[in-house]
Amino acid sequence: MDPLISTAARALSSGAPLDALNLVALRDDAPALALRGIALAQLGDLARARALMHRAARAFGPRRPAARARCIVAEAEIALVSRDVKWPGRMLDAARATLQAQGDRVNAEHARYISARRLLLLGRLDEAQRLLDETLPGSLPAALNTAHELIVAGIAMRRGCANAAGAALGRAQIAARRAAIPALISEAQDAADTLNAPVARLLLQGRERTLRLAEVEALHGSKMLVVDACRNVLWRSGIAVPLVTRPVLFSLARVLGEAWPADVPRDALIERVFRMKIADETHRARLRVEIGRLRVLLEPLADVRATPEGFLLVPRDAGEVAVLARLEDTPHGAVLALLADGESWPSSALALALGTSQRSVQRALDSLAASGLVQFRGGGRARRWMASPLRGFTTSLLLPLVPAVD
Repeated sequence: MDPLISTAARALSSGAPLDALNLVALRDDAPALALRGIALAQLGDLARARALMHRAARAFGPRRPAARARCIVAEAEIALVSRDVKWPGRMLDAARATLQAQGDRVNAEHARYISARRLLLLGRLDEAQRLLDETLPGSLPAALNTAHELIVAGIAMRRGCANAAGAALGRAQIAARRAAIPALISEAQDAADTLNAPVARLLLQGRERTLRLAEVEALHGSKMLVVDACRNVLWRSGIAVPLVTRPVLFSLARVLGEAWPADVPRDALIERVFRMKIADETHRARLRVEIGRLRVLLEPLADVRATPEGFLLVPRDAGEVAVLARLEDTPHGAVLALLADGESWPSSALALALGTSQRSVQRALDSLAASGLVQFRGGGRARRWMASPLRGFTTSLLLPLVPAVD
């Protein structure tokens, strides 16, 4: 191998992109193009890095399948960091198969972890877990061990398992220090900080307090009936009633949960749920119908009883009722939760990750921009969105687990 290329590759693997660029900046052969692309990616110039990796893959061509596959894997990682989750996963799977066939196990496992991170970002946790189960992290380099544990922690966080996430993050920090790569050490520390930060608010009998993910996990073992406004579901002791597709019914349940142990007058329910300030008999009739539907769905967990003034939520087994809400109570919290990772997202990727239409996401972004909660750069198809700097805003730990498609 060209000694200049070997030296530049070692510089990149140790996290020194500027040293690598000094060695290959003036060369246009395929290996140099690939190394320049990786160096620019490490420096944050993702658009130029992606273009260079694409050129390098074409330059290697079919005669050098392993080198071409490595370029495809690198381009996939740049696409992931750029939040281009529409980048074809099938191409990455083919590159991984090529690397395995060529005996390049390390880069094949790196491709596997990129696929798993993409699936995690899209909320497809079972698929991401299956990919992780196919490998033995202890036999891999420290950098890949770190990636493995960060993905394990990410899956545990999205499932609300704080203890499992904490254990994985501890292993990730140890592996990152062993790898001695500053970017990995920082990523592992940021993930640990996220786990220990407040993720939601608990509203109980008129009082409010913030909760960390571990405290949210502890609620699942209690007798408390939780109206989960982060995921639009009611749950207690392993029993869950999802209302993601029934927004009116969930709004009724939330209003009743916030008022518990008191009842809510009928006119107040109509105003808050149906957004009607003046109620007539048609609204009261609709309220009775919706309450009847909610009563049927909540039968395993609670009853909705009529009172002289309105309606009262009565949990089974005489437990308490609490509402779990986002730190910032906005109707577009799921969009903000994705943007809270600090990366800039195209609206198409947000729509894919949330399992909704791009037009719905665009309306949410316009509303959030008008409120000063998000900002954008670029125009047209190149426009990308990011969260405005906020302290203590909800993370993606409590995002709804919406399946997405390629």
